[in-house]
Amino acid sequence: MPRPDMPKWYDADGQPVSCTEKIKVMNQNMDELYQMAQDAFEDALLMGCTEGQLRDYFAELIASVENPYE
Repeated sequence: MPRPDMPKWYDADGQPVSCTEKIKVMNQNMDELYQMAQDAFEDALLMGCTEGQLRDYFAELIASVENPYE
């Protein structure tokens, strides 16, 4: 499955982020995150872990990311 297309990024007020540099940084960060997750996924499969367990853990991992700005 290929990486999903980048979404349109929105600010806290629901307005589209319009700064080209901010969008570029967000997209680069998401590309890096995807590649790191893909590499870890492939390594774990080669080591014998199950795909279901990996996907479940990745979902938990993302759900546990905390917002330090609240």
